[in-house]
Amino acid sequence: MSLVEDTSSASIATALGQVGARLKRLRAQRGMTLTDVAEATGISKSTLSRLETGQRRPTLELLLALSHTYRLPLDDLVAAPEEGDPRIRLKASRVKGRTVIPLTRQPEGMQAWKIVIPTSKVLPEVRAHDGYEWIYVLSGRVRFILGAKEWLLGPGEVASFDTTVPHWFGSTGDEPAEILSIFGRPGERMTVRTPVSSDAGSPVGSA
Repeated sequence: MSLVEDTSSASIATALGQVGARLKRLRAQRGMTLTDVAEATGISKSTLSRLETGQRRPTLELLLALSHTYRLPLDDLVAAPEEGDPRIRLKASRVKGRTVIPLTRQPEGMQAWKIVIPTSKVLPEVRAHDGYEWIYVLSGRVRFILGAKEWLLGPGEVASFDTTVPHWFGSTGDEPAEILSIFGRPGERMTVRTPVSSDAGSPVGSA
């Protein structure tokens, strides 16, 4: 084995060895229990515990499920960003047919993404989870459902909402759309200045 291969293998082993502590820290930052994560990912509590303590080597299948639950790019789960380099690695990924581009890289604090939503006619799958989210439409039109209400959002329109309320946003079926999404943990909420809406309590406004 060459020196390059030795170094590469050592780097991979080091990165994988740090995954457990990172997963445990992420879970604590998200305010989730092992039971919460198990229900969200379908991974057993015992497996999650062994991953966090380093007793089990993480597989791609496990990491993909955890990456989706923690809303964090996969590479950030297995490799810390370079110290002192403020540039963000805009590595797109595909999530349920959508192109998701991370705009932040730290596992703590606010998380931001650019999301490209293709034209499609899919049945909305509402979901609820801890946190607060803010979405801004860059182009196209977005169908947005929150609780029992529904809106159509166009370019320049904003929605901010508590994600413990069942919600969904996606294609109108007529055209693709691009949005910015910012997600915060419980207690972290972005203040958006919007014109007064005639719909009292509406989460929708214009930037």
